[in-house]
Amino acid sequence: MKKIIETSQAPAPIGPYSQAVQVGNLLYVSGQIAIVPATGELLLNTIEEETHQVMKNIGAILKEANTDYSKIIKTSIFLKDMNDFAKVNGVYGGYFTSDFPARETVQVSALPKFVNVEITVIAMV
Repeated sequence: MKKIIETSQAPAPIGPYSQAVQVGNLLYVSGQIAIVPATGELLLNTIEEETHQVMKNIGAILKEANTDYSKIIKTSIFLKDMNDFAKVNGVYGGYFTSDFPARETVQVSALPKFVNVEITVIAMV
């Protein structure tokens, strides 16, 4: 059975998709960018701040589904510029303590709203 997960604590979708979809004990979280939910504005001051906002948005969706960062099993990170990898990786790594998820990081030519980073995750619930 498919269950749609939505929370006002994360940005509303900017297209025809859900923030997350739960199927059984797996949660598929749509790609998150650095939109501040309270204002709808993008947080693009630095790549570090941008990445923190992305991870906070993911955290809000995980919380709504009664799970957390420790239950993430797979992430995909999309970067506009691979030169930002070390900075993004430093922020991203701070959200985990052990048993890190599987992951790929790829550079892409453009992202929604022309942000610098987008992250999607699959987690257990």
